[in-house]
Order: sequence, then structure tokens, then C-alpha cells
Amino acid sequence: MIAASPPTDQRARALGVLRMSLTARCNLACPYCCPDTADPPGMLSLEEQLRLIRVAANLGAHTLRLTGGEPLLSERLLPLLERVAMGRRTSGDPLQGLRQVALTTNGVLLTQERAKALRSVGLERITVSLDAVEGAVVARMAGLRGGGRAGDRLVGQVLAGLAAARSAGFDPAEGALKLNAVIQRGVNDDQLIPLAELARQHRLELRLIEYMDVGNRNGWAMEQVLPAAVMIDRIHRHWPLSPLGRSSGATARRWRYRDGLASIGVIASISEPFCGDCNRLRITADGQAYTCLFASQGTDLKPALASEHELEGAIRALWQRRADRYSEEGRVAAHTEPHAEMAYLGG
Repeated sequence: MIAASPPTDQRARALGVLRMSLTARCNLACPYCCPDTADPPGMLSLEEQLRLIRVAANLGAHTLRLTGGEPLLSERLLPLLERVAMGRRTSGDPLQGLRQVALTTNGVLLTQERAKALRSVGLERITVSLDAVEGAVVARMAGLRGGGRAGDRLVGQVLAGLAAARSAGFDPAEGALKLNAVIQRGVNDDQLIPLAELARQHRLELRLIEYMDVGNRNGWAMEQVLPAAVMIDRIHRHWPLSPLGRSSGATARRWRYRDGLASIGVIASISEPFCGDCNRLRITADGQAYTCLFASQGTDLKPALASEHELEGAIRALWQRRADRYSEEGRVAAHTEPHAEMAYLGG
């Protein structure tokens, strides 16, 4: 493949991050995500996924993040990572342009064996999701039956997954292992301090995510959004923080604890939109491309998958048409358009 000039969109934003969903299925049922119980028809093959990643890298994508649903449910995960790693080692392959390969998971299936296997095939970063520490709240946030006991069991599984990842070489000190939490006002915002304390104990960077109006099933309401500034203020009162800022193209504004134990970030898509330098392209498990997490519809790339040349033209044209700035336009508050579901988009 001949190296291509990177395209920019209508707001001069270059493609930087490819988020590829491997499945819409999940072994949890978090109400804010509302995952499907079955995958959509027309799932991409391994070769088609690899072609998409290679073309995106040739167009400037420097980061690949594999998502779901729950990506550890996908039988294609390890074979895909193996093929990506092979390309990154091959002279002249566009995959050499990938600077980082990452995974987002709920951690339940992250055994020691699986963590070692992921590390051995070139995975560099893992982000694990956990939205509470108290069992009853964990169960509610994960859509579990069984109340506090089920929630406590889930916390134990997630902590075991984090330990397995650390043992396999995913070092939190190098940013290779992080913890995500979606915070809803009046639902789990009482877990802010316990989550921060847990992350500090394990020297993990905690990423707090504002409750976003993605999808149509979760009953999103602005009243349930706890703004980033409020989250940071609450934590700062317990452990003083110093700001680190937000890097260009990044989603999280970051702070460090002044005692040096860890750092914290907040993804404030609602209260502090970062549309201006958003560089993400999302590909669903069935080949739909979305240039915005809040989009109502995607672009079907399957007709262009026959050749890398045709696919490159389709993605280039899609990116050059891109003008998304949903959050900055204040359309969040209106919430009048149907959205694709979070689990389908891959977050």
C-alpha cells in the first residue's frame, strides 16, 4: 500500500484514533450502556477488520483501541492482535504507524492466562471499567441480579483482573493499566471517593466519565449528569490535586495527587466538550463507521471492503465530509435525535 496523505475534516481535524468494536454483546447489562444480547448480522471477518485497521493507519491513525460490548467475548481478539503485531513488525506495512494498541474491558474475563496472552501478542494498554465499590451499587450499575452479594463478587473479579494485568506486565506507572468509571448524579456519585481511594490503593489512574446521552434505551436526563468540576472538587477536598491539563486530541483532562500516589482524569463530554480536536473514528462490529459518538447514523463501509484502495477512498471521503460538533452545539440538552447505542458503537 502506498503511503497516503492524511485527510483532515471540515474543522481541520486529522484522523488519530481508530476505535473498533469487536462485538455488541456483553456479559454485564449496565443500564447506561444497554448492550445487545446478540451481535448484529453481517459481522466483519478477521480479514476485513485487519484491512480497516491497515487503511486507517495509512490515513494517519496512530492509536487502535479495541472495544465492545465486551471485547474479551470475541474469539477474534487474539488472532486480530497477532496479525496487527505482525504488521507492525513488517517493513513498509502501514501498521507500523500504530504507536499504541489498547483495549477497554469490564475485566470479568481478564484471567492471568488471558492477560499474558494479550501481552504476548502486542497489546500495550488495558482500561478496566468499574462504576462503584459498594456491592449493592455495583450490582445496580452493572445490571446484576442478586444485590450486594452479586456486586461484591463482581468487584472481586475486577480486582483479580487488574492483578492479572499487572502481573502480565501492564504497568500502571507507565499508563498501561487504568480504571474507568461512569458517574451518574443520584445513582452512583456517592461512590466517587471510594473509587478514588481504590484507585489510589492500586496506584491506578482513575478516569471519571460524565454520564453521556448516547443511545435511546438508557433514559438519559441532564439532571443525572454530575459535571467534571463537581467531581474534581469533591476529590480535591479529600486529597489535594494539581492540574495537568488535557493533551491535544485526548479525551480526559488530568490532575495529579499532590502526595504522588496516582493521577486522575475526567472525560467531560457534556460540561466541557472537546469537539474542537476530536480525532476519533469508530467502526462497529458490522462495519458501520461513525465520526461522532453522538451520531444518529453511520456509514456502511462493507461495500468498499473488496479492496484497500476502494476502502481508503471511502474513509477519506467520509473524514473529509466530517463536521461533527454535537456537544459544542448544545444539542445534548435538547436530546431530540435518535442515537446509536453505546454498546453498538463501542464507547
